[in-house]
Amino acid sequence: MPLLSVLDLIGLLILVVIGIIIILLIAKVLFFFLPATIIAVIVWLFTGSGFWAGVAFLIIALLSILKRK
Repeated sequence: MPLLSVLDLIGLLILVVIGIIIILLIAKVLFFFLPATIIAVIVWLFTGSGFWAGVAFLIIALLSILKRK
């Protein structure tokens, strides 16, 4: 009896491909929100307010979405 049957190998390959796709999607989302996060951190450092940092994050994220379309 082989260590890995053909079905096990096919299942493994499918799961590896799904894992790679998920990692790529997460990386894409992180790079998408990176500018908004940087601006939010800068606003938070200057103002000390989480509210204004959140507002800055939302504005930059919205502008990024509108720019892509």
